[in-house]
Amino acid sequence: MKNVLVTGASRGIGRAIATAFAADGYRVAVHYASSRPDAAATLDALPGDGHVLVSGDLADPQQARAIAETAADRLGVVGTLVNNAAVAPSAANIHRVADASYDEWQAAWRETIDVNLLGASNITYCVARALIASGEPGTIVNVGSRGAFKGEPDYPAYGASKAALHAFGQSMAIALAPHAIGVASVAPGFVSTERQADKLGGAHGDAIRDQSPFGRVGTPEEVAAAVLFLASPGAQWASGSILDLNGASYLRS
Repeated sequence: MKNVLVTGASRGIGRAIATAFAADGYRVAVHYASSRPDAAATLDALPGDGHVLVSGDLADPQQARAIAETAADRLGVVGTLVNNAAVAPSAANIHRVADASYDEWQAAWRETIDVNLLGASNITYCVARALIASGEPGTIVNVGSRGAFKGEPDYPAYGASKAALHAFGQSMAIALAPHAIGVASVAPGFVSTERQADKLGGAHGDAIRDQSPFGRVGTPEEVAAAVLFLASPGAQWASGSILDLNGASYLRS
């Protein structure tokens, strides 16, 4: 059953993941929250036929359910879910504990947790329940972050949300294994998406690249290749794993 729902697929890592699945013969539900033009560009560039757009705000539990239901209505049972959508670190949501006001602190945590953790957990629930009802096997892959282990002092909500997403994935791996549903996560380091272009081209670009002994940052396509593998039937025994994708820039014991 080669139907996949990729959340946050309008650009960057999500677009690369959608493209990799489409190239492998999947029909893809391209989810976006607000940027329909970017999502439409992703959809138009996908190889193959039968792909669809699905919109909705994952921070809203009812919209999260609607996203899963719409994808299933348009594709059939969703056999693979990729939880990629996230509130990512930016100048707009920096919240250093020594600098942020209490209101800014609260806003950053609520916005981040609502999407990165609760949104992912809600859509996972909906897709998993439909898979269980169908009796078909399936896979769920969570896109976490190196920051869950390395720490994010300027964006602690982001680091915490990704650590929680990893833990959630491991809980689901145990809970869903009896239903032949595998669950795994990837933990990318710095990736050269459109959003990071200014950083990589700026004064600190070399320092960012030098975090890895390879002297570069990762690409969206490298993340997508790992996600595609973890979603494959041959990777079922990797269920419960968290795959580091950081070019040896951070090694955890």
